[in-house]
Amino acid sequence: MHLYLHIPFCRKACHYCDFHFSTNLSQKELLVKAMVAELERQKDYLADKHLSTIYFGGGTPSLLSEEELDTLMNAISARFSVSGSAEITLEANPDDLSPAALSNFSRTGINRLSIGIQTFDDEMLGYLNRTHTGEGAMEAVKRAQDSGIGNISLDLIYALPAPDHERLKSDIGKIISLDAAHLSAYCLTIEPDTAFGRWVQSRKMLPVDEEFAAAQFEITTTELSAAGYEQYEISNFARDGHYSRHNTAYWQRKPYLGIGPGAHSYNGSSRQFNVSNNNKYIKDLTSGISPATVEILTSDDQVNEYLLTGLRTKWGCSLDMLDQLSEGVFRETHRSTVKELVARGWLQMIENTLLLTPSGKLFADRVASDLFIG
Repeated sequence: MHLYLHIPFCRKACHYCDFHFSTNLSQKELLVKAMVAELERQKDYLADKHLSTIYFGGGTPSLLSEEELDTLMNAISARFSVSGSAEITLEANPDDLSPAALSNFSRTGINRLSIGIQTFDDEMLGYLNRTHTGEGAMEAVKRAQDSGIGNISLDLIYALPAPDHERLKSDIGKIISLDAAHLSAYCLTIEPDTAFGRWVQSRKMLPVDEEFAAAQFEITTTELSAAGYEQYEISNFARDGHYSRHNTAYWQRKPYLGIGPGAHSYNGSSRQFNVSNNNKYIKDLTSGISPATVEILTSDDQVNEYLLTGLRTKWGCSLDMLDQLSEGVFRETHRSTVKELVARGWLQMIENTLLLTPSGKLFADRVASDLFIG
């Protein structure tokens, strides 16, 4: 089983981010206590209490103090059985990765880091409102590798404003030189309730150009493939099978428990999502009230979620599973749509499995929505 913990704190608000977070760190201790209370409340949510992955996301989990991280890890160990080979990931900003912090992470069992690089270009880092420098990021990754945490993932954003592709190529070259086991490469998305969203609305910033973004996606996939990275999900690349086991569980519909404000959970038949408000989350749990809203998933919901996530991966979507989830109707009702998408060159069928073609990966959400039922 799989456990996610959302740490909703950041030093600064990145101009592109619409995740739930706060730059007010004064509630950190109270929130950790509330998360321990939620772990106790939800300890029976998963049928199997044996955890094979734990993921600290955010926000910026690397802002947790030694005591706070210990508190959460001890609370997990007291309520669940953690596999000796469990993948335990912590998202981190480069400027938080001091030798002391890295030593503490290792001591508490963290064996995988997801480091938010985004770009190595200092001018663009300032534009994004990031707190680190390009040189600082390079040094932080090397420190992490030297500390013994060998399973390291780096985040990169492409389709950032630029007159050409030189900055992206430079970023990819530096990432390859660092020899990280994993890379997540995300296309810049302009969300309305962000600084970038407001800038686009006021015409201070241009929206992302789709042709430019597509060209940058092609450059990213081509250069990473040439360097030995396998694109196992549209935005994720790994060397030597170093897939994110935790995220792969999401894409393959495996049950997981989410703890913290804004966190989601899935148990096979329903989803639940916690309130995205730190004060209310703390107040609810202090009062013995669940902070979660539960949604029972219909067969249509199950099919559509499987299509939306499964098609993005190298494993695709099994027609047998689609028929099973849709109570036997998918294959018959979508035969013509599948043929049309195959003829268009976006979809292929291999051994009874639907897979995106390389060109289809540029239209993944559209392909999935064309196949939705209900």
